[in-house]
Amino acid sequence: MFTSQIFASILPEILILVLGILILVFEPFWKEDQRRNAGWFTAGGLFIAIIISLLFGQPGEPTSVLGGMIRFDWLGFFFKILFMFAGAVTALLLMDHKTAGHRGEAYVLLLASLLGMNLMAVSSDLVMLYLAIETASIPLYILAGFLLADDRSTEAGFKYLLFGTLASTIMLYGFSLIFGFTGTTDLQKIAEVFTAGTISPLLAFGVLALVMVGLGFKMAIVPFHFWAPDVYQGSPTPVAGFLSTASKAAGFAVVVRFFFVALPAFAPSWTLIFAALAAITMTVGNLLALSQTNIKRLLAYSSIAHAGYALIGVVAFSQLGAASVVFYLAAYIATNLLAFGVVMAFSRVTGLEEITDYAGLSRRNPLMGLMMLAAFLSLAGMPPFGGFVAKVFVFAAGVQANYTWLVIVGIINSIFGVYYYLNVLKYVYLYRMEGENEEQHPVPLTRPYAIALVVLAIGVILVGTVFAPWFSWSDAAALNLF
Repeated sequence: MFTSQIFASILPEILILVLGILILVFEPFWKEDQRRNAGWFTAGGLFIAIIISLLFGQPGEPTSVLGGMIRFDWLGFFFKILFMFAGAVTALLLMDHKTAGHRGEAYVLLLASLLGMNLMAVSSDLVMLYLAIETASIPLYILAGFLLADDRSTEAGFKYLLFGTLASTIMLYGFSLIFGFTGTTDLQKIAEVFTAGTISPLLAFGVLALVMVGLGFKMAIVPFHFWAPDVYQGSPTPVAGFLSTASKAAGFAVVVRFFFVALPAFAPSWTLIFAALAAITMTVGNLLALSQTNIKRLLAYSSIAHAGYALIGVVAFSQLGAASVVFYLAAYIATNLLAFGVVMAFSRVTGLEEITDYAGLSRRNPLMGLMMLAAFLSLAGMPPFGGFVAKVFVFAAGVQANYTWLVIVGIINSIFGVYYYLNVLKYVYLYRMEGENEEQHPVPLTRPYAIALVVLAIGVILVGTVFAPWFSWSDAAALNLF
């Protein structure tokens, strides 16, 4: 029976689906110069969907719906809001892209991926989880290679498809083994079987490793990160921003629910593995970022490093740890989208992506300079921005769980991060355009970019200064896991 509770649990997905159908129906009737409006339609529709979901789709007590396939709780709901926010901002950034912005199918693919991510956040069954992952991934493969005339984009799409398919296949094999050992695909029932001790720890570890491959790919953690720099550099910049934020957050949403709910019996083993992966991911990401000259590749390696920081919360395996992960991802989504938004706005006008090309940006467009300052200082973990508070929470969770050594590694890596983030800001504020009058080379912001960047900048500042409400939400989401 289709009840009001079931309706509320899938309300965001229904709204996204309706929005996508409307674009498909009306887009063919729009004139060429009107198709850009699909961006306004998508962004506005997603913001309305967020408001409607907040008003009518909030969960009560955690419950399983649709035959146990979906878990209706605050954890999934919070992630859905984050994904839709990221999607709305990405739609605004897509609007003025020279190729993708005028093609309605780009927005439909974005919405299809959002639909999959929302289901990833609430899946409590392996079958639903796998279908959700593929629903989120396939549109992103297409979007990464959307620029057919650009060899880099085609290469990015092919690499993402190739590695994504391989990782997904390995993960599916792990899921099939879990079903074979436990006789169920329900996460809570899987936990009961593993807790009973009827499965050999060695076998469980092998299965765990297979699942980690697929989820590690989604999160872009070392050693499953090798696709990220090339894909981020070659993809349309708004897509790269979406990949580095929403897609990564979706991977973390699955990791938190899967490991916390299905595998608490093996927590001593997998927390140790994740601790090692976190340390390696932070270190590799930051060290490789130091030598980058292309801004998108720098942000790619920066994204890898931030996945390592967020993993500290997973390693903690506590309510504070889970809450810190959720909060970290909220701050990171706003921050990294802001960084990619500035890069997109700059490259649209100049066609340039090298760090040295940003010389004098603060004088060519003071607002963009301030936006980049906020984004990069937040990524560096500087107060009063969201990135600072987010790092404090994950480090506190690590210390509480007696992983002080991992927190020390995180602090050292944060110092490395400060260096290359400030190096970019050095060009923005201290250097000047060589042999050029900067006033004659302005970098104007279009209305969609201006709206997107202002909204994101406000978000980055609010998360860093008025963080109590956001952390309360994160804590409520984490509480559902324990």
